[in-house]
Amino acid sequence: MINGDKMIGLQFYPDKVIQGLVKQLPDPKWSNSYKMAYISNNKYNLDKIYELFRGVAWVNCNFFFKNRPNISNSEHLDIQYYRDRKIAPGYRMCPEMYFQKLEIKKYALNTARTYITLFEQFINYYKNLEIDKINDQDIRLYLSELVKTERSNSYINQSINAIKFYYEVVLEMPNRFYDIERPRKVEKLPTVLSKKEVLGMLNRTSNVKHRCIIGLMYSAGLRISELRNLKIENVDSERMLIHVKGAKGNKDRYTLLGGSFLIELRNYYKVYKPKVYLFEGPNGDKYGETSIQKIVKRAANWARIRKKVTPHTLRHSFATHLLENGTDLRYIQNLLGHRSSKTTEIYTHVAVNNIRAIKSPIDFIHLEK
Repeated sequence: MINGDKMIGLQFYPDKVIQGLVKQLPDPKWSNSYKMAYISNNKYNLDKIYELFRGVAWVNCNFFFKNRPNISNSEHLDIQYYRDRKIAPGYRMCPEMYFQKLEIKKYALNTARTYITLFEQFINYYKNLEIDKINDQDIRLYLSELVKTERSNSYINQSINAIKFYYEVVLEMPNRFYDIERPRKVEKLPTVLSKKEVLGMLNRTSNVKHRCIIGLMYSAGLRISELRNLKIENVDSERMLIHVKGAKGNKDRYTLLGGSFLIELRNYYKVYKPKVYLFEGPNGDKYGETSIQKIVKRAANWARIRKKVTPHTLRHSFATHLLENGTDLRYIQNLLGHRSSKTTEIYTHVAVNNIRAIKSPIDFIHLEK
């Protein structure tokens, strides 16, 4: 509410494309109080938002349509949602075969969402062409457009994967687009916390449930999805192991249950008495992904950590600290559930135990005062 009138708030991460589209909306203004752009709340403006941002960004409409499913958090949502959704006139949906292949191959829901969104953006770029008549050159022109609009390397790579999925998996035409150029891979090192910083996050978190969430992600090297899917029966306190089921790539694995952390976990269980999942929301369903992200971020702020800390940072820290303590890289690979050892080798670049043993050349010379 601004000056007694209902408004639509537009909050987003800094992005030149989105900023440019916001300026095309009817009479956009900036609110210093809410720290976001806004426009009048009416049906025309809401429809205009969907029209402008379709295929460019996910629009969180929870404040406007209370009965619609929350795509980002609904565990029961499947690909059927995309078949049944209402679309604007002239908008081209994925072919039915695309949906079926995603279901048959049991793609993770997050991957399916990404593929559907990006492939629909692609086929709507070529509305006047039949899908099967789009050729290699058309794809290159489309990718060039993504580069011009300053899309990230990750976004472009995912777009290529979504396009290749149709031609090579759905239509079973292997190798057709393997010569499509991909952006050069950016080799970024993971953000890693020190042991002191992890301890600081735990010590400054008073809520036992929140402390167990942080502690378990760090002590077991869990992904956020793995933590949410963890059931009480998956915790084996006799063998001090955690059985991670149906993880990335539909793989099961065992990882560590820290001995010093078991007492904390038992205290949590006595207080909260979860029924099915180890960490449950108010209705007994899986704990929310956004809630976990906020818990980790808040704990990092309380510990006065200046790095950008996410739940995955705790997993990176788990692997790095094991490596620094002398654990063989092959065991770390198994604990993390990495298919390739090359993925695990990234931690050799951030482990500091060997680096600390090397003296800087300035230590070999005498500095005169």
